[in-house]
Amino acid sequence: MARGIERREIFKDNKDRKSFLDRFATILEETQTQCYAWALISNHFHILLRTGPTPLSKVMRRLMTGHAVYFHKRHKRSGHLFQNRYKFIVCEEDPYLLELIRYIHLNPLRASLVKDLKELDKYPWTGHSAILGRRKNTLIPALEKEVSSADRRIAFSQFCLETEKARINPENPAGPVAPADGTEVNPVKNKSLAEKTIEDVLKHFGKNLKEARRRYRQFVEKGIKHGRRTDLQGGGLVRSAGGNKSGLLGRKKGEREKGDERILGSGDFVSSVMKKANELLDDRAKFSISLQDLFSKVCSRFEITFDELVSKRRKRNLSQARAVFCYLAVGKLGYSGENMARTLKISGRGVSDCRDRGEKILLCRETRFCDII
Repeated sequence: MARGIERREIFKDNKDRKSFLDRFATILEETQTQCYAWALISNHFHILLRTGPTPLSKVMRRLMTGHAVYFHKRHKRSGHLFQNRYKFIVCEEDPYLLELIRYIHLNPLRASLVKDLKELDKYPWTGHSAILGRRKNTLIPALEKEVSSADRRIAFSQFCLETEKARINPENPAGPVAPADGTEVNPVKNKSLAEKTIEDVLKHFGKNLKEARRRYRQFVEKGIKHGRRTDLQGGGLVRSAGGNKSGLLGRKKGEREKGDERILGSGDFVSSVMKKANELLDDRAKFSISLQDLFSKVCSRFEITFDELVSKRRKRNLSQARAVFCYLAVGKLGYSGENMARTLKISGRGVSDCRDRGEKILLCRETRFCDII
């Protein structure tokens, strides 16, 4: 979730919302990130993501920076648009996926932007209407939307039927299903990730499209009476049980109390996530060095001086050195982008661009982090 600074508007009208969603759709497809639920309110937004090969931080940086640049240019303003960094909660899929989809999609109703569920069914600024098929899926990238609607039907015939499993071509499991008679098939157009994501949601509710949509809507309707749910705001076993400790009496005290406000899930899940996070921090600690030392190592690697590194000269080797320095400092050692911007006398966007280029440079050179550090 991200909120406007001082709770100010980040969407002034439908044009702002459409621009945000067009950008969001492109980023999701390019980064192969799935969005199961989303809702835009005038001064904040909620999204439920399953990350893919691209880190969440990069997805959100592209989305929020892009929208801020657009918003400032269109409304002739400057300064910060968002209130600090986005807030996120890591969630255990079972049993929270469907609960979170429902909770997020009911946001406009709780915020009184629509008067009832019937109006929410057609409301364009949340993912609920797209799941019901009442509106086009706005998270399909623009180029994908040009494909005819006939090619964009949700193929519930592909719902893991055993007969189809037996007919999958073993040489190309991801390809089209081969006919039973062995004749050659024409390859079908690939669906966008946004369409596949809606299919994933509806598969939880039924075996055919009409039935799944009906049951999904009934599920959302039942959630209206729950109102604002603190149990879906992160926090381990007790929070996950809605504050009810009766089901936790058989557990050890440490297990009952294990929790973290950034994590929504069972005690075991919380422990697992925290363990991985601590391992990552330990890895960083192993290579923890000062910026001055990092400057020296990068300058030595590229055979340049400190003054050349922080200068505004655009020679190729200097530009590459700055990019690698930003990537190592921000991406690997955890220094803030703001700190890098002051040090190198460039903008925050410049730091972000340098970081991305630095990662690519090291990949092309097949150079590892530890090779420089």
